[in-house]
Amino acid sequence: MTVHGEREIIPSVSRAEAGEVLARFTAGYTEAYRRLDPALVDRVETGALAEIGRADVAEQRARLPKGRSANPGYPALKLDDARFTIPKSAGWPKFFLADTRSNRDRNRWLVVFARAGARAPWKAAYLTLHAPGSVPAFRTDREGWAVPAGDGLVLAPGAVSGAYADFLRTGAGDVFAPSGPTTQTRADRARLARTPSFRTDWIDTAAGAPDFPAVSLRTADGGAVVFFAAHHREKRTMARGVRPGVTERRTKALLSGSLRTAITYTRVSESAVRVPAGPAGGRGRVQFLNRIESLVAARGE
Repeated sequence: MTVHGEREIIPSVSRAEAGEVLARFTAGYTEAYRRLDPALVDRVETGALAEIGRADVAEQRARLPKGRSANPGYPALKLDDARFTIPKSAGWPKFFLADTRSNRDRNRWLVVFARAGARAPWKAAYLTLHAPGSVPAFRTDREGWAVPAGDGLVLAPGAVSGAYADFLRTGAGDVFAPSGPTTQTRADRARLARTPSFRTDWIDTAAGAPDFPAVSLRTADGGAVVFFAAHHREKRTMARGVRPGVTERRTKALLSGSLRTAITYTRVSESAVRVPAGPAGGRGRVQFLNRIESLVAARGE
């Protein structure tokens, strides 16, 4: 009997295959960072995580002594103690979550793996870091399969990225709870908007399907955890007579253009947020669980 994943509601992946996907990812990640090859990053990562990975590789290659183009001594990434959250769904893309222990730090690494179609490979799309004991409890059925979130939330999963970009731009509304990624970020930006040496302008844009689809899982309390990405551009224009300078090694490695009067930084963020249950536009607020932002390009002008 043939089961059609595009029509039938089935688990995204078997538990055994999920373990194999995780093993292929860690092996591919380690190889990409040892050979410092962005093409190898693209074999195992997609979306925001791939953007960050390609920039990481470029930065690390720029740090190598002259004449070297690889770093064979890069320590292997190990992700063990894996706990898989696998939803049932119909259609594509499909995804699942690996809650893992890393050899890099003491956090739990939550890696979202996504697959665009039946013949497409599984790739890591999101990574967020969580203190032990802080990973939300996800709703499962009698067989242990998770439930993707859709209706019944104060904010639809696909609308989170756009709402976040709007909040950073205007500060209006009460969709998001006060936090570092929300109110504190706006306060930090206000301090840099105008200084004696430069002025700063920001453009925040939503990232969504097909390249950056948000994924969501229903939690035991009826809400959901949503993983999403967003892009952030920061243009810093120097005052008359002030020439921009770059001291950060990552910025130097990613810099293009001619640095004369201004520099534009492009960053991508990947986040996990808790979205409460309730009617659309309800009073519950979206809370950030983790957010990773990374510089992926810089251009002088």
